Amino acid sequence: MHIVSRTNIKEYPLISRGKVRDIYEIDASTLLIVTTDRMSAFDVIMNEPVPYKGVILNQITIFWMNTFEDIIANHLVATDVKDFPAPLAPYADELEGRSVLVKKAHPLPIECIVRGYITGSGWKDYQHSGKVCGHILPDNLKESQELPAPLFTPSTKAELGEHDENITMGEARELTGEGLVKKVEDVALTIYKKASDYARKQGIIIADTKFEFGLQGKHLLLIDEVLTPDSSRFWPATGYEAGKGQASFDKQYLRDWLAGTGWDKTPPPPALPEDVIANTQKKYLEAYQLLTGKHLDLPTAR
Repeated sequence: MHIVSRTNIKEYPLISRGKVRDIYEIDASTLLIVTTDRMSAFDVIMNEPVPYKGVILNQITIFWMNTFEDIIANHLVATDVKDFPAPLAPYADELEGRSVLVKKAHPLPIECIVRGYITGSGWKDYQHSGKVCGHILPDNLKESQELPAPLFTPSTKAELGEHDENITMGEARELTGEGLVKKVEDVALTIYKKASDYARKQGIIIADTKFEFGLQGKHLLLIDEVLTPDSSRFWPATGYEAGKGQASFDKQYLRDWLAGTGWDKTPPPPALPEDVIANTQKKYLEAYQLLTGKHLDLPTAR
């Protein structure tokens, strides 16, 4: 197992290199997704990787996809490098723990966001308008307060380096179709409720999260990452108190450090000190261990 910032697998065509994931086409129906240790914040990729972060994210996603199989099918084909095609064997140490073979699917053109607590951009929206993404909310809610019921708040999908934009349900229906939007709303809220109830027992509050869905023919699949510290806000249940910002197991720690540097959120980002990198990894690893109840044995990073 190695620290991986960027992959270069010559045997298969690279079809996407995103903020975190490198995606290769294995054949007409199969993709290889490699979750690297690249770290992004404010839609900017940091210069330094967070060691084995990609392994942690990948393992959390596999855990959740297996948990939700009774609710919705997912795109997983193989999760162990021993089951990958022979041409990938020379890359086994690089791919171990951080890669999956998946079914090709057509991603929906919307991000499927579920908010269970009022925080982040939702809190700012509420302070300004009394609404969150068009949903009218009760008066006098506090920052970080649990919402009366979880909200499905779709957004656009931005290109690399740009920002997602919140959209109304009407706009989501125009992009995706009314029946499909209703389906993903129902599935996303069901998954969030099940995950939230489970995580709370493990000591984590899932404040909000982002799901990705895709179509394989007419079949809806859960794809990409699921309920990770990159795609969600995870708060420690111990010490939670509405009316203020919360401690977290996600990249909010890094966002707060970056904001404190005075950085203007445009490239290039500031260099990350060793302690910030180590603390970020520690938070991600703690989230994995609390959620899965397992210990993830990672090599010494440095």
